[in-house]
Amino acid sequence: MHDDALAEELRRTLGELVRAARTVDTMPPGEAAILGFLDRNGPLTTADLARLRGVTHQSAAKSVKDLSAEGLVRGEPHPDDGRKLLLHLTDAGRSRLERERVLRAGALGAAIRETFDADEIQRLGEAVALLSRLTDRLTGR
Repeated sequence: MHDDALAEELRRTLGELVRAARTVDTMPPGEAAILGFLDRNGPLTTADLARLRGVTHQSAAKSVKDLSAEGLVRGEPHPDDGRKLLLHLTDAGRSRLERERVLRAGALGAAIRETFDADEIQRLGEAVALLSRLTDRLTGR
């Protein structure tokens, strides 16, 4: 398979896999994404979150408002610009995110066990290591 064709097949397949894994989510994808960004990147502004998610500021602000109302994120004045809020993941938000991750991993783990034999699971593990290297290359890590 040509490299560009392989790249397109990989992009398509990984997108479908991620969407399938998210079918067990118990919260809207935008909200789960915001919790994930705050968990991985630390405190962020709504503008930061909109940029990271590739959505409008208005869309991110609505998700932040909903998450704040549920006590999953909290805002405090930005230390460099008091007009902005710096958003933090609360303990409740971290717990909710962990529950979402456990649900996804459980569903994916069950599908792996039901689909592959032991040799294929080993090969899948090797492929995941390669995908991790590719991700590092694309993200500059």
